[in-house]
Amino acid sequence: MKNADDQSGQIRYPSYLRADQDTAFLSRDELRAVRLQLEWFKPELIQQDEGIHSTIVVFGSARVPDPDQAKRNLQHTTQALAQNPENLDLQRAATVANNQMALSHYYSVSREFSRLVSSTCQVDGHREYVVVTGGGPGIMEAANRGAHEVGAKSIGLNISLPHEQAPNPYISPSLTFQFRYFALRKMHFLLRAKALVAFPGGFGTLDELFETLTLLQTGKVKDVTVVLVGKKFWEEVINWQYLVDSGLISPEDLKLFHYAETAQEAWNFIVRNHHTPGTS
Repeated sequence: MKNADDQSGQIRYPSYLRADQDTAFLSRDELRAVRLQLEWFKPELIQQDEGIHSTIVVFGSARVPDPDQAKRNLQHTTQALAQNPENLDLQRAATVANNQMALSHYYSVSREFSRLVSSTCQVDGHREYVVVTGGGPGIMEAANRGAHEVGAKSIGLNISLPHEQAPNPYISPSLTFQFRYFALRKMHFLLRAKALVAFPGGFGTLDELFETLTLLQTGKVKDVTVVLVGKKFWEEVINWQYLVDSGLISPEDLKLFHYAETAQEAWNFIVRNHHTPGTS
């Protein structure tokens, strides 16, 4: 028997759902502008509620393992290659495993950097220079992990992608966000940023680094300290001097970033450029 208040079944139709509760309606192409606004407001208002005043962005590859895992991967690959030394796939895997073993050093540096910053700046309830990452594994996990280890907050700006992924377990639960749009995610990376610390990475790291450098070069953002960790890596990947010699960037543009090898060196550049809490 039908409900007396629903003689013709109207309330069961999608049209009767309130607009803010109708996920199918909100997913329509025509509602893209509304979704963009929501992705702006939700992380912004939550960070305001959490008292996040300033951040340090840590970028780097999701594929760089921690040293223990890198060591296990290398041992496994080396053993497999010893049993089948002519296998080209195993030869390539061994090369990658050796390189990943070397890069795993940066996992440790990222972790140490976040411990140093978070223990220095998040004191007495203040939320300054809070570490923010892309929320994934690898270098990002290391940075969130370092903050977690000293009982500090950290932020993860995850992105929904076609392949399965999940935020790393070290992000503060109340500051774990998921984005649909890269553009809004990038805006949130830089909204409160005092510094960007870039570790070795691939396309995503390069994209985020060059967007930040472009915004600094053009004056769209100001007073963001950019630190590239691992000079050898960055100078092999990017021939900065060739860009200058070709007239494609100015010699002054090379002053938009600094090189560091250790967590302390990276932090020293940031302290030098900003009035940072907990430092003199």
